[in-house]
Amino acid sequence: MEDRKDVINGGENGSSSEGRPPNPISSAYRQCFGSAKVNAPCKKSLVRHPSLLKMKTTENSVESGLSVEDHETDFIPIVRSGAWTDVGFRKSMEDVYVCVDNFTSEYGFKNLNEEPNAFYGVFDGHGGKHAADFVCYHLPRFIVEDEDFPREIERVVASAFLQTDNAFAEACSLDAALASGTTALAALVVGRSLVVANAGDCRAVLCRRGKAIEMSRDHKPVCSKEKKRIEACGGYVYDGYLNGQLNVARALGDWHMEGLKDVDGGPLSAEPEFMTTRLTEEDEFLIIGCDGIWDVFRSQNAVDFARRRLQEHNDPALCSKDLVDEALKRKSGDNLAAVVVCFQPQAPPNLVAPRPRVQRSISAEGLRELQSFLDGLGKD
Repeated sequence: MEDRKDVINGGENGSSSEGRPPNPISSAYRQCFGSAKVNAPCKKSLVRHPSLLKMKTTENSVESGLSVEDHETDFIPIVRSGAWTDVGFRKSMEDVYVCVDNFTSEYGFKNLNEEPNAFYGVFDGHGGKHAADFVCYHLPRFIVEDEDFPREIERVVASAFLQTDNAFAEACSLDAALASGTTALAALVVGRSLVVANAGDCRAVLCRRGKAIEMSRDHKPVCSKEKKRIEACGGYVYDGYLNGQLNVARALGDWHMEGLKDVDGGPLSAEPEFMTTRLTEEDEFLIIGCDGIWDVFRSQNAVDFARRRLQEHNDPALCSKDLVDEALKRKSGDNLAAVVVCFQPQAPPNLVAPRPRVQRSISAEGLRELQSFLDGLGKD
């Protein structure tokens, strides 16, 4: 994802599959957040963003053909993850990811039950890497600090997106050199539930018995729903770009870009959309990728490719690398980041198409001809 001016600042490529988010070292970060570690649950340490005080979670759901599975099941996902990044054909790296298979424990909380609790994210920066680093580091902390997590998970995550966006605005006010923006996609596995929150054009795709199920919607300015929202907020879409400047309709940061965002709102939204499903035995893995992946992969194509690789080696980290390497071969022109999360300990099984039941019949005339032929053989 890039802005219209194609401004690229410094950044480092990271291709490790280890999942701790980067710790931003800017003094402005440290002034906004004095503590780098959450040690114990706090009592309402966050103030709700005003736009969320009366928000119903159903109003924030993405319209999709995905059906939420409500039936009871004994299936417990066993999460395994890996990730890979590559600078691609760009001059600098602005994509960041996080993989945490044990979310609450990793952030200083004791897991109170045996069920999975995991957090995964991809953050595609533009105009520099500062916003992506900031969001990657602080978004999970805002989520886990909220005393309503995980009971009111969608409202907590939506609040965390906006709180992180406002915190970055404060950081930028202390250090103008941080000015930049990022798209953000976060996926949480809580028990049997998979919750995906998206703001921007990263994408999450679930493999359900070989079939690609899109768990997010790309927020492009030309999408009818986004264009309507943009225009209602006083913005416009020109040549596919928001206010002629940005090719996404939702992102965190970008406070420095005139006319896109202010304290009272604006056409560039940081509020995520959600898709939620209950995982079953048919759910094999999830792919999360920045738009550099999806520029050269269709969702089903990526699932087919990743499924074949997992059948070969059953390694989500290596599968992530396979996706990134294949995107490079297909000449993706952007930075590349991919996260693969497996929900089963074994590799995806071979899918054998059931043989159709063929019913054959013979007409009365055919029976007579056959009987006549057999009678003739008897006379000979």
